[in-house]
Amino acid sequence: MSKKLAFVSGSDSNYFPLLVEWIHCIRNHPDNKLSDYDICIMDTGMSDAQHEYIKTVADKVVKPDWPCDIPKSRIKGREYLKSCVCRPFINKIFAGYDTYFWMDADTWVQKWSAVDTFIKGSSRDKIVLTGQMDRAYPKGMRVKWLGSFPYKARSFYFSNARKAFGIKVAKEIFPYHVILAGAFCMNANTPHWDKWQELILQALNKGKVFTAEQLTLGMMVHLHGLEAEILPAYMHWLCEFKPLWDEANQKWVEPYLPHEELGILHLSGFDKMRVDRSETTDYKTLEGKIITANYRYNGFNGETAI
Repeated sequence: MSKKLAFVSGSDSNYFPLLVEWIHCIRNHPDNKLSDYDICIMDTGMSDAQHEYIKTVADKVVKPDWPCDIPKSRIKGREYLKSCVCRPFINKIFAGYDTYFWMDADTWVQKWSAVDTFIKGSSRDKIVLTGQMDRAYPKGMRVKWLGSFPYKARSFYFSNARKAFGIKVAKEIFPYHVILAGAFCMNANTPHWDKWQELILQALNKGKVFTAEQLTLGMMVHLHGLEAEILPAYMHWLCEFKPLWDEANQKWVEPYLPHEELGILHLSGFDKMRVDRSETTDYKTLEGKIITANYRYNGFNGETAI
């Protein structure tokens, strides 16, 4: 009998400590009441010792192949990019599950009800995710001006779609908000998998390897009309847009009223912090104080076994 749910992530040797923290967070979160799930990991550049360790704390560990032939000159030794381009194929890499919940290795769960909401949404045969859109998230595009006239507009979708699919598709997707591939949940029997896989193989023919999965995810939803359940940003928060710290409750919260507690925190924008737990940043508290700390999961310090 297949397991109902697979939590899936991937990592190279650099993100390995974050992956260990993520697994610990899923396994040990006090509000995780799930009884039938596996943790499935893509090894996309770990050392031999790291691979052997992860096998002791995860249920399945796979070293995936590239989904198509990509010249070495475009990969440039970046095995970790498999964590990106193999993401649309996790239903095949880890076959046999009813539901797949992907989270990047540099995420962790603060409020478990966010996880429950992602899973609940997947029962509607939609892909469940969040977008890079919130009142606390500023610019969605960049514009260059010639006097009073905008002569060059750039956005994630436009720049990457033009390279991978040409100007017609780039113009079509330009106005849409970016939806995020860093945390998503989807049932095994949705048609989204086939469409996403089809699109990313096309994108990898000419486009950037690094951005292919997020570009084609947006195309799948915005241009091809496959249904998505788009959750509020506080359920999967990009920490590059700094949250506030609620000292009374010891929780990260969104920076504006009603200061909802954040569900999944994503360490985007903090490259040094991702590889060094001692790296800190200044942030504000609900009370208006300035405090220095970091956004990493604090339930596991990396010094004890999971």
